[in-house]
Amino acid sequence: MASKTADRVPQPVLTTRALNRATLARQLLLRRAAMSAKDAVTHLVGLQAQNVKPPYVQLGARLDGFDPEELSGLMASREVGRMVTLRSTIHTHTAEDCLALRPFAQPVVESELRNFRDGLAGVDLDRLAAYSKELVEERPLPLKELKAALAERWPDGDPRSLAVAARCLLPLVQITPRGLWGRSGQVTLTTAQKWFGADSDDAAPRIAPEDAVLRYLAAFGPASVKDMQTWCRLTRLAPVFERLRDRLLTFRDENGAELFDLPDAPRPDAATPAPPRFLPEFDNLLLSHADRTRVVPLAYRGRTWSGNQSYRTFLVDGFLAGIWRLEDGGAEGDERGTLTVRAFGALTRAQRDAVAEEGERMLGSLSSATSPSYAVRFADFAG
Repeated sequence: MASKTADRVPQPVLTTRALNRATLARQLLLRRAAMSAKDAVTHLVGLQAQNVKPPYVQLGARLDGFDPEELSGLMASREVGRMVTLRSTIHTHTAEDCLALRPFAQPVVESELRNFRDGLAGVDLDRLAAYSKELVEERPLPLKELKAALAERWPDGDPRSLAVAARCLLPLVQITPRGLWGRSGQVTLTTAQKWFGADSDDAAPRIAPEDAVLRYLAAFGPASVKDMQTWCRLTRLAPVFERLRDRLLTFRDENGAELFDLPDAPRPDAATPAPPRFLPEFDNLLLSHADRTRVVPLAYRGRTWSGNQSYRTFLVDGFLAGIWRLEDGGAEGDERGTLTVRAFGALTRAQRDAVAEEGERMLGSLSSATSPSYAVRFADFAG
């Protein structure tokens, strides 16, 4: 009844540009925020972290005066961690969210087992989960060792499938030094409860679906039900939105889709200036809506991917404008690195200058010690 009543009431229309500015404000991309790295990780409901460096680039684009060592220190002190959650991909979350979001995302993570059915034939998954938990809680295990131990117990199983099953069935954290700034380390795993000092005898506190909706809207709204389902890959969330309808505002986009939002969330004027921003591969800004035209112009759809790999991207006037690549120096006779910027379309001189300035700012906070300076170079987009 609530939805039928809402359909009879005219709902304000948010233009694509208005949606863009609202989303950028939630994503801390309209202006850099003066907040701690931990608060930002919480607000953003985690950072995509399939690779090690992207969380640092994400916060560098969003926080005023961000120092990579701040996030690295949070990882070292176990206040944040790396684990598989939303969309069954690796994210950097606070310890609290690692424990609360993994149960929320568990149906999606566990659905991956369908792709490894052949390699798990005859394997009792409950026994595999219990044995894997025993192994990684006795001591954190490198992935290679976990595969070997599981293959020894189930010699007829496929080692990779066995390890994937352990990751799907258990909330496994990638422990440090992997993920630390300027450090390297192989994937080594233990349970979230063990790593964060939670009581492993109690079930982790699963975030309520209603709270997940509110947090999603705070970081990515205004948004539709389908948008949130794209963000987390869970389905059948419409009833959750309906239960919250009286607490939310509703709008329509230019295509007529219903959008929900928090009453007190920022919705800046569509004419609000949006400075250039450099984003890493797999930034959640580009992955968390079913309709991505609020950030990705239709003409540029698909240009940020090569196979299943994502390019690093940059925004101009709030919208996807091209890709970038960073190469450290160190070659004989050339100590400078190069930031190569490839725009999908023509940039004005003022836009090029602003992009170059933002690139230099990013490099100033994230450059490696081996490349004390960089040159910013603009190149044509090929592809």
